[in-house]
Amino acid sequence: MKMPKITKMLKRFKDTCEFHEWKTSEKDDWIETKEGYHNFLLAKNIHPSSFKSITASGKCVIRQGLSYRVVEVSHTAWLLSEAPSATLVKTISESPDFSRRIAIYNLGPVLEGKNVGFKLNSTDSPVFREFEKFLKEELKVKLRPISNLEIDAEDCAVAKVA
Repeated sequence: MKMPKITKMLKRFKDTCEFHEWKTSEKDDWIETKEGYHNFLLAKNIHPSSFKSITASGKCVIRQGLSYRVVEVSHTAWLLSEAPSATLVKTISESPDFSRRIAIYNLGPVLEGKNVGFKLNSTDSPVFREFEKFLKEELKVKLRPISNLEIDAEDCAVAKVA
């Protein structure tokens, strides 16, 4: 299973967030800055309808000791272990509300031992900029942009093989 590797990667990143005096959660995948909460969601992949329903609320649960509270999330990053669908990329790219708040990272190639990953990030999130810097400098990952063209070509290649 690849998700534990992404979890370890995220834990290492959260350790570096202390230098920025950002608050992180030991057990949950959020980071709090002066600008608000930045949530990381880990998934193999995400169906566009599930994506819309999850991100439409713009909230996440924060654990404080034995209690929980719901907070507004300013930005969300999806850390995927597979390439996102062309429909999902189009949904984010064509919606100003989503593209300002949502970033997608395809870390599948990194999990396979390659030094390349893919991103779709038009946010102004300092946390996501720092995450990308962490991937480049600490893990030596080259981030390339996700484009509809690459996704469509990948879908065609898979269809031809099948």
